[in-house]
Amino acid sequence: MNRGARRLTLFDGPDDYRAFVEVLEQATRRLSMRLLCWVAMPNHWHLVLWPEDDEDLSMFMAWMTSTHSRRWHLAHKTVGTGTIYQGRFKAIPVRDDRHFLIVCRYVERNPVRAQLVEKAEEWDWGSASKRLAATGVRTHEWPVPRPETWGDESAAEATAELGPLRKAIRRGIPFGPDSWREQTATQLGWQMGVRSRGRPRGTGGVGKK
Repeated sequence: MNRGARRLTLFDGPDDYRAFVEVLEQATRRLSMRLLCWVAMPNHWHLVLWPEDDEDLSMFMAWMTSTHSRRWHLAHKTVGTGTIYQGRFKAIPVRDDRHFLIVCRYVERNPVRAQLVEKAEEWDWGSASKRLAATGVRTHEWPVPRPETWGDESAAEATAELGPLRKAIRRGIPFGPDSWREQTATQLGWQMGVRSRGRPRGTGGVGKK
């Protein structure tokens, strides 16, 4: 994930969102990245990506964010005023099927929690959007089946699920069981909770941005 610098609103209207969607679509085709789900919010965005190799994530994010930033400045006539992002992207590895589904549900329901829409599919700028399903960014087949009740808005996220995930995102730590999280952090050379921004090294699995 990444967000606007200095509380900048990245997406101030449909044109800004459409420009981001175009860059995201181009990035997935240009760099062969498996995009599993995503959402763009007024001042930030989330992507769930499944890279083939360790270096793929850095190359994908570098091209996507630099291209989006450059085009954003051109559209807003602000070339030369500095970056639009608060820093490098933040990424965490995700352990298994259950944790993966928690992350995807969290990403797609961002607009619901922000009270921008009542149902995730009503938000045009994300993978849950029905409007973008045929013409927008193509998402890759998930590594696990999508639950039959996925679109049932009555199946709200449990606080017990959101707490650990938000902690992982905030602290930049792997999302999974305690023993796996510590083992993975050691494998990646992270000091738990103080990892610098950027790609996770050598995870070999799905990563959330």
